[in-house]
Amino acid sequence: MPKPLTSESLLKPYVIPQAWAQRVVAWQLTHGRNDLPWQGTRDPYPVWLSEIMLQQTQVVTVLDYFNRFLQRFPNVLALAQATQDEVLGLWSGLGYYSRARNLHACAQQVVSEWAGVFPRSAADLQTLPGIGPSTAAAVASICYGERVAILDGNVKRVLTRVLGFDADLSQPKHERMLWALAQQVLDPLPTVDLAKTMPRYTQGIMDLGATVCRLRNPSCAACPVADVCSARKQNRVADYPVKTRRVKRTSQSYWLLLAATPGGTVWLSARPTPGVWAGLYCAELFTSHQALLKALPAELQSQTQDLPPVLHKLTHRDLHLHPVWLQVSQVQTQSALVSESTGKWFSNTQWPDLGLPAPLRLLLEQLTKS
Repeated sequence: MPKPLTSESLLKPYVIPQAWAQRVVAWQLTHGRNDLPWQGTRDPYPVWLSEIMLQQTQVVTVLDYFNRFLQRFPNVLALAQATQDEVLGLWSGLGYYSRARNLHACAQQVVSEWAGVFPRSAADLQTLPGIGPSTAAAVASICYGERVAILDGNVKRVLTRVLGFDADLSQPKHERMLWALAQQVLDPLPTVDLAKTMPRYTQGIMDLGATVCRLRNPSCAACPVADVCSARKQNRVADYPVKTRRVKRTSQSYWLLLAATPGGTVWLSARPTPGVWAGLYCAELFTSHQALLKALPAELQSQTQDLPPVLHKLTHRDLHLHPVWLQVSQVQTQSALVSESTGKWFSNTQWPDLGLPAPLRLLLEQLTKS
């Protein structure tokens, strides 16, 4: 690993290779990803939509969701007029559901405060829900040619390796330093060509990190800037970026009450905000098997069946899910299953369109088809 930083090392100059940004632009034109459905447009709506979906999610996963969203909500007005349940239902399975809630809130704010037109500057874009500095820079640079740098995970990796930036990015002041350097990279780009070069550069630096300068097994031989890469010269590519602090994983156990009729009507309730799966519809969650049984009418407690547990991994937390199956008659759906709950019964034509946690959707699909 790189040596610990001293006050002197923080002041050392990081030399930006000459014409580095221009080389990335040229490489993207011939070797970058140029066939993704959100490319080749200056319309900020699909660009913004793709940027939100791509946060912590791979391109191959995003593709189907992106196309379905555009079919259902072809523009920002259509998205703004949708209900949150409709948005979460279409997002279901993509994960990180706060993105979907912010997506909806952002569309509504663009319509109500910006007359349905996305702001043109990164600074104004950052005032909208769910749009951070890097996403704002991506939209502003790709759609409006603004000379502003992005700094997502892929870009951090490329820049720290090329520049030999060994400051610990777990400290905010060091990330600010890297952001300033990312902005300096853009200084040599001619102002007259920014409308063409900024979209290419922004897409190019993302492509470089995603397809060449990968976290593991980078393809240095295919890199257009390998000859000026400090990490490669030092034979320390794997040491960058430096980030010493790691988020500790936690675990939590829940018992899920999966109640359904033979016809596929199921009992679901909306999850509170904040909390796990906030805003989604879910089976009733309990912290113990005993609590689950206690919530049921006495005549149903003996009819439950424990199913094999399921491990569901979130970013920093492991959820140990214990499904408990309960089949009820159609007559029993005329009344509430769990007292003092926001839950209700949903038919087999209703619940598939709701926003559901991915493991719950899979369980329900398996159980109601058996």
